[in-house]
Amino acid sequence: MTAFAPDSLVLNRKLPLWYQVSQSLRASILGRTPDASLRLPTEEQLAAHYGVSVLTMRQALKELEEEGLISRHRRRGTFIEPGARRSTPRRLLGSIDAIVAQQSGERTTVLGHGPEPVPGALAEYFPDVAEVATYRRLRSDGESDEPTNWAENAVRPEFASAIDPADLERWPMTKVLRDVVGVRISRITDTVEARLADPETAELLRVPLLSPILHYTGVTYDEDGRVVDVARIRYRGDRFSFTVTLEAT
Repeated sequence: MTAFAPDSLVLNRKLPLWYQVSQSLRASILGRTPDASLRLPTEEQLAAHYGVSVLTMRQALKELEEEGLISRHRRRGTFIEPGARRSTPRRLLGSIDAIVAQQSGERTTVLGHGPEPVPGALAEYFPDVAEVATYRRLRSDGESDEPTNWAENAVRPEFASAIDPADLERWPMTKVLRDVVGVRISRITDTVEARLADPETAELLRVPLLSPILHYTGVTYDEDGRVVDVARIRYRGDRFSFTVTLEAT
């Protein structure tokens, strides 16, 4: 049986290696195709793939095992759980792969896309362009089909021609921009606020009007300091919590 092939990862030496590896592997697992193998490579093979020690790899796998994404069997190997899904708490630790992982693992429907004038609320991020490419997506639980969040992405227009909307049904925008379009992402700033559901959000997420939601704004910058994407995501308040972990350097 051919082993599951995880995505590649560029390590940031300022962050715990085991955490970066677990986030990257999590994103690969949750974004896998339906026909992908459930068998993971060996610890040694994964360690070589990510360029880390076997001990670091073991710690990363332990994290995923505790989350129920994988199971480990003596003499048989390590396998992805067929029903693996992301748990609802979100932990942010400053890794691009963490952002990819936290946006993966749900069934995604593209509601619409196309050019539009820069919204007034986003004018500060796109001072040099008149319009942006907008993508609207609804994410649902893969098992219950219950909507969990919906997202709007405003992307610089020069990247729109290289974005296939079908890719957004499989991968988060961050991964598409980085790995498909080839944008060299330097950083992402995250803001999470408590808000009340407006009529559109209430309808899409099937929650009462003015019920609590978590409103996430993610601003993605390239190496030249330009904003290439602004993601605005509305999460059901009864399904998600956010945890920020600060690591001593």
